[in-house]
Amino acid sequence: MTVTVPATAALALGDDALVLSHRLGEWAGHAPVLEEEVALANIALDLLGQARVLLSMVGDEDELAYLREERAFSNLQLAEQPNGDFAHTIARQLCFSTYQHLLYAELATGDGPFAPLAAKAVKETDYHRDHAELWTLRLGDGTEVSRERMRQAVEALWRFTGEMFQPVEGLDVDWSALDRRWLESVTDVLGRAGLSVPEGPRTGAWSAGAGRQGLHTESFGRMLAEMQHLHRSHPGATW
Repeated sequence: MTVTVPATAALALGDDALVLSHRLGEWAGHAPVLEEEVALANIALDLLGQARVLLSMVGDEDELAYLREERAFSNLQLAEQPNGDFAHTIARQLCFSTYQHLLYAELATGDGPFAPLAAKAVKETDYHRDHAELWTLRLGDGTEVSRERMRQAVEALWRFTGEMFQPVEGLDVDWSALDRRWLESVTDVLGRAGLSVPEGPRTGAWSAGAGRQGLHTESFGRMLAEMQHLHRSHPGATW
């Protein structure tokens, strides 16, 4: 039996994982403690593994990762945001991993083309979410400096979170219900960390997010150039 893979959905999910994997990989040699060096690298590798499976569903994974132009990528703008300080990375990870865990948990229960991947990935994203949650609590309930940095990070990224729940062609998901569950989960974590949910909008004219349509933030072009440099410099090379 041939299973038709929705290309739009595979690329969107694959690009999310690929781009965030690269961002987390940028922490190599710069993490605040050795344990986090290993933890962030493992999360990055999990995401890279997801990206390889998803991109290979619709084409050559290397060509899709390293030869596409910026406008051809459909990742969420949240995933491409620069690492900033450690609190900024943790806030980005909390928002994204909570969304990804909820999404894959739903996809894993069906019989669609993404169910096998989702069944494996939901276990990985559970760890990713737990890691981000523990650090959010640790920073929010830590010193005045760590709490303020965490507050600023959540506020800065909040306007990018609404894009996660825009419908994606090929994914049969109740996006409104997913959004509500995400907001409940993140609100609970922030509350336990002594942090408030930002008042800024997540959707609408004053929010951000058009990555699914190929429109990206300024930092993404620089990140993409770095990510693709080696492959483009030595076309056809094997290692």
